[in-house]
Amino acid sequence: MIAEKWKPHLALLVVNAIYGAGYSIAKIPLNGFINPGVFIFIRVSVSLFLFAILVFLLIKSKYKIDLSDIPRLALCGLFGISINQICFFEGLSRTSEMNASLLMILSPILVLIIATISGEEKNSFIKILGVCLGVIGALIILFNKGLNLSLNKVGLIGDMYILINAISYSIYLVIVKKLMTKYEVLKVIMYVFLFGWFPVLFYSIPKFKDVDFTSFTSSVWLSIAFIVLFVTFIAYLLNIYAIGKSSASLVGVYIYIQPIFAAFFTFIFTHKALYFYHILASVFIFTGVYLVSFSHRFSSMIKRPIS
Repeated sequence: MIAEKWKPHLALLVVNAIYGAGYSIAKIPLNGFINPGVFIFIRVSVSLFLFAILVFLLIKSKYKIDLSDIPRLALCGLFGISINQICFFEGLSRTSEMNASLLMILSPILVLIIATISGEEKNSFIKILGVCLGVIGALIILFNKGLNLSLNKVGLIGDMYILINAISYSIYLVIVKKLMTKYEVLKVIMYVFLFGWFPVLFYSIPKFKDVDFTSFTSSVWLSIAFIVLFVTFIAYLLNIYAIGKSSASLVGVYIYIQPIFAAFFTFIFTHKALYFYHILASVFIFTGVYLVSFSHRFSSMIKRPIS
């Protein structure tokens, strides 16, 4: 039986393993088969349908929600679904998987800054130290793996899309926290997808004319299914569960693990060797995650008088 305090960590490990694999898998349909707009519409629409079914079957209060919370839900949908999804796929279609995964490591820093400014979370020396160690681990991967921000116009635009995606996702992690303490997880995520679906709909409709679904191979369909079911449905569910059980900064710091999983799945799929720097980076990253997650304990130990 897994202890309650470790369940959010397990959920976040699974989420970021899925995300790590998703960078390479999402590239398959985007390489000439489907454009980002249609891909996003399929991803968000199917996930919204699945979450609506779960809410209908599992939640007694069903769709009841306070009117005062609608603006926050709408913002969560805008930043957590619409801007997030559109910028991610538009960016991934223009830049490399490694660029995308490494640029996403900015999210924990942004989460910490946004959460502190908004008053959602309090900073501490231990928490800042944990984030810094995570940054060091990510930089070890960055300088050894090589993050070459694209000098060509198309690639640079892709990199900028990913940066906007990271900012948008960070804002979402912070503002969704209050909703998680008030409503059931499934209800929150269903409404987040619902409010995010409308901008995606208007963005995607004109792009359907450019897609020939009859040209899709089995690998393309399987890749789309993986992105919809795992990277979206399951990952969002586990992510929002973890936010409700921990803090936005902890969820953000786990993003540092994505390049490690991305490197691992690259090894699995392409049989490229793993190097010592992956192990060294992992030590820094997991230490950083530990310090952030248990910062309140360290703080209390520091403040506790010596008897």
